[in-house]
Amino acid sequence: MALKTFKPYTKSTRGTILVDRTGLWKGKPFKSLVSPKNAMKGRNNNGHITSINRSGGHKKMYRHVDFYRKKFDMEATVERIEYDPNRSCYIMLVKFEDASHAYYLAPQKIKAGDKIENGSKKEIKVGNCMPLQDIPVGINIHNVEIQPGAGGKIARSAGSSVTISGLDGNYSLIKLASGEVRKIDSRSLATIGVLSNPDQKNIKIGKAGRSRWLGRKPHTRGVVKNPVDHPHGGGEGKSAGGRHPVSPTGQSAKGLKTRDNKRTDKYIVKRRNKRKDTK
Repeated sequence: MALKTFKPYTKSTRGTILVDRTGLWKGKPFKSLVSPKNAMKGRNNNGHITSINRSGGHKKMYRHVDFYRKKFDMEATVERIEYDPNRSCYIMLVKFEDASHAYYLAPQKIKAGDKIENGSKKEIKVGNCMPLQDIPVGINIHNVEIQPGAGGKIARSAGSSVTISGLDGNYSLIKLASGEVRKIDSRSLATIGVLSNPDQKNIKIGKAGRSRWLGRKPHTRGVVKNPVDHPHGGGEGKSAGGRHPVSPTGQSAKGLKTRDNKRTDKYIVKRRNKRKDTK
């Protein structure tokens, strides 16, 4: 896929950069694999706003993507590659030998008509899914399970992948994009390849209206609000808030480590790389 730029007929098109989706399926999604998706508008089940500056957006249907890949030892054919409004990468509709269908995450370099399989000791080919113990060191993988049978959790966004850097007994050492190295049970499933749509990161929205289509509302700075609405609010004239930057709920916004899961610390071999100071 390539990027699309526009002639500057308007101020918004001057800076707009989008992904060219030529070659993707242009019809409706597979009917039995979709369901209605209600817009939560940033609210919880009590109707209270828990995620600010989110509302509206275009209507969308939820595509039921199979992250488990448990249909073993049965060849499937890729019927088409589709756009999914609920995620950044593309998805593919596959048809199995028993005429059943499923949606999978689509890796790069896969096209309609390709054959894929799930199971142990399969060919090392883009789109095939197998346990980590069957995948050679250094191969790019995605949709990696953290626990065997729990479904893929790691590397599911556009252009992402992780690699196997080694073995440690019954565990495989997985190097993540952040630089973190983590031990994962070698029986966990992973899919070969790098996920599609790597140009997603180069998109430039171009205008405020497109953000509204995505369900993003205008964002008001905390320092211009009243004290009742934000911890940075109040003060005479332009005020920095009188405290270190925090979220509307008081959570530190500048580098506070929020990880609190000592139960899985033993599986982290190397912590992620520290973010470089941009000052």
